[in-house]
Amino acid sequence: MKAIRIHEFGDADVLQYEDVPDPVAGPGEVVIKVEAIGVNPVETYIRAGIHAIRPDLPFTPGSDAAGTVLSIGDGVSTHKPGDRVYAAGSVGENAWVDGYGERLLRRADHFLPLPDNVGFAQGAAIGIPYGTAYRALIQCCGARSGETMLVHGASGAVGTAALQIAAGLGLTTIGTAGSARGLELVAEHGAAHVLDHTQPGYLNAVADITGGDGPDIILEMLANVNLAEDMAIAAPFGRIGIIGSRGAVEINPREAMMKDLSIIAMALPNTPAEAMAEIHAALGRGLTDGSLNPVIGQELPLAEAIEAHHAVMRPGAYGKIVLVP
Repeated sequence: MKAIRIHEFGDADVLQYEDVPDPVAGPGEVVIKVEAIGVNPVETYIRAGIHAIRPDLPFTPGSDAAGTVLSIGDGVSTHKPGDRVYAAGSVGENAWVDGYGERLLRRADHFLPLPDNVGFAQGAAIGIPYGTAYRALIQCCGARSGETMLVHGASGAVGTAALQIAAGLGLTTIGTAGSARGLELVAEHGAAHVLDHTQPGYLNAVADITGGDGPDIILEMLANVNLAEDMAIAAPFGRIGIIGSRGAVEINPREAMMKDLSIIAMALPNTPAEAMAEIHAALGRGLTDGSLNPVIGQELPLAEAIEAHHAVMRPGAYGKIVLVP
C-alpha cells in the first residue's frame, strides 16, 4: 500500500510518499481501507520533532481517518468487514501515529461506527477536533447551560466543533475568525456574535456583548498570543481552556487571582479511557441526529501531504483539511 513516511524530523519536505507492507490484523485488531484522512496542526509539530510525542523513526504520521473494515483479528466481535467506521485516535505513546496511509491497523476499540448520514471526509474530521472540543468544553471547563463562551479561531476544525457542541448545551457563543469566509462560517455554525481577530481592539466588543461581565468560558487555540488578554476579559470565576499554543507567553498571575480564574490546559492523549468513551458516545449521538456536522475546508490527494502540512498552519483556517488516498 501507499503511505506517508517520515525518516527524519524536519520541515514538511521530510514527508515521503512510499510503498509499505499492508498491515495484518492480529488478535483484537482491525484493518480498514482508508477513504479519508484528517490533517491536524499537532502532526506538523510531531513531524518537526518539537512535540513531546516523538515516535521512533521511521514512522507514518496521523491519527484521524475514516473508511470501511477490511479484516478483523481473533476475538473481535464489535466490527465486521464492510462496516463504515472512523478512527477515534490512539492514546499514550503511540498517539497520533499511522494515519496517513491507504490502510490503517488499530485496536478494535479505536474504531467507532460512522453513521450512514456522515460522509467519509466528515468521518476523518471527528477524532481530534471533536474529541478536543468536547474534552475542553465539557470535561475540563464544565460548561453549563446559560453561560457565555468565547472561541478564538472558531472557523477552524476544533472551533466549529466547539460551536456545534455549545449549541446543544444552550450556551451563548462568541466566535472569532480572520477572513470573510471564516466569519461567515462561524455565524453559520451557531455563534451569536462574530468578531474579526485581524482588527485592532477587536476584543473590546466582548464587554458590551456580555454586559460587562466577560465570557464564562474561553477556548484558546493560540495561548502564546492571546492568554494574557483572555485573563483580562474573562468573567470572575471564568475558565480558560488552553487547546493550542505555539510558544511562550508572559502573564500576570494576579489577574487570575483577583477573578478566581481557572486556567486549564489539555492534550487529548491524556484523556482517561472512561472519559474517552464518554466523548465518543456523545459524538456518536450528535452525528446520528445531525447536530454535529463536520466542516470540510479542503480535500487533497494523499500524495500531496506536504501541501496539506503547509495549508493547515496558514492563517485563516476554514474547516478541516482532508487527505484522500
